[in-house]
Amino acid sequence: MAVKKNADNSAYLQLKKDLSAGTLGRLYVLHGEEVYLRDFYLGRMKEQLVGEGMTEFNLHTISGKDFTPELLEQTVDALPMMSERTLVLVTDYDLSKGSEKDREALTALFAQLPDYCCVVFLYDLIDYKMDARTKLALSIKEHGSVVEFARQEQGDLVDWVHRRFKALGKEIDSEQARYLIFLCGDLMNGLIGEIEKVGAYARGSRITREDIEAVATPQLDAVAFEMTNAIGAGDFDRAARVLGELLQMQEPAVLILFTLGKNLRQLYSARLILERHGTAGDLAQQWGLKPYPAQKLMDSARRFSLPWCRKAVTLCAQADLALKSDNRDEREVLTDLLLELATPANKK
Repeated sequence: MAVKKNADNSAYLQLKKDLSAGTLGRLYVLHGEEVYLRDFYLGRMKEQLVGEGMTEFNLHTISGKDFTPELLEQTVDALPMMSERTLVLVTDYDLSKGSEKDREALTALFAQLPDYCCVVFLYDLIDYKMDARTKLALSIKEHGSVVEFARQEQGDLVDWVHRRFKALGKEIDSEQARYLIFLCGDLMNGLIGEIEKVGAYARGSRITREDIEAVATPQLDAVAFEMTNAIGAGDFDRAARVLGELLQMQEPAVLILFTLGKNLRQLYSARLILERHGTAGDLAQQWGLKPYPAQKLMDSARRFSLPWCRKAVTLCAQADLALKSDNRDEREVLTDLLLELATPANKK
């Protein structure tokens, strides 16, 4: 499997510096998975540029479906009122899909944006994709900044979880913070609601594992890990109960199988790495994982033999084929797979 490359966060760090120094530029493209972080910094840009109480005059929004280079140029020409600058926010306009004429017009416009105006292209419902070799992309790079709000590194995310619980009057240690992230996913937008739930539920001032497990909603990856972990511990009843809960929640069988299959492939990779005396870091690099889930997979892989891991991946592929080509009941396919996987994990 190809190694995932870390996102370039230089533009993100520069945006933070520009906000702190009050020196925002004239052109930005904001995109990425971490919606919470993106919206937070967009809010700070609005506060700094628009001026208190002057949103109606200094903040101009253009939707992607209404966007034209001519409309943008007219909006940019609008002078600020009782403020030094204006903010022009363009939402979900695909810069790569315009006509050649439109791209040439935008290339020229970006080169001469006035100092009193800041133009922001915000990508929310669509992805930002741009051929870096085009004149328009080079113009954006020269005169602006493309800021990707990627998933945060584990250390930064743990610190953020600490701060969010502290704001609720609660404390959480790093181990429980990492467990919460593993259980509920590493996107801030999803974690914020889980933090509020756990904080409201917890009776003591310090968050415990029991508090998290009582009310947090686990992501499917974490549930699949729990299922395989139960198999490794020889607890088939717990594995079957987890599968039953997923089916009762009406999770699509194809999605359950896909997630379980991915987890078993990662487990197989972990077992192979153990065979050659590798580390959790090797697994993290191979799958693009954060340190905590990588270490959990390595710990879990010690319970499984290499032949079992190989067999498990094959069984998942066969079950996937059965789901897509046979007329068998989906529950039956998943239950049969679980029974096959329940063969003692450490049996040689």
